[in-house]
Amino acid sequence: MAPPFTHRVADLELEPAPLDPNTVLDGSPEVSELILATSLDGRVVRGVWQITPGVIGDVEADEIFVVVAGRATIEVEGGPTLELEPGVVGVLKAGDRAVWRIHETLRKVFQITEPV
Repeated sequence: MAPPFTHRVADLELEPAPLDPNTVLDGSPEVSELILATSLDGRVVRGVWQITPGVIGDVEADEIFVVVAGRATIEVEGGPTLELEPGVVGVLKAGDRAVWRIHETLRKVFQITEPV
């Protein structure tokens, strides 16, 4: 893991990240991210992720996140609809299928834990 540090999330410059075109359901969303730290075994990834407006389908990972900007709705198949806005903390479960409807460019800080 990285040594202790702090950053202003809004000021971080993110790098373009790939988005599988097969996951795009509507619009032309673009993704960017910045990985802040990864565990030595690679199972835990912490970072900042951003997506512009549009609609995507996704299969979720075990994740906890905090929204710092934007608005979106996550429709979890067979589960709840989650409303995202600044200050909201969310938890997603690995394997869940979801549709993300991005209303305003969304930026979140996340931690994903990969299975053993």
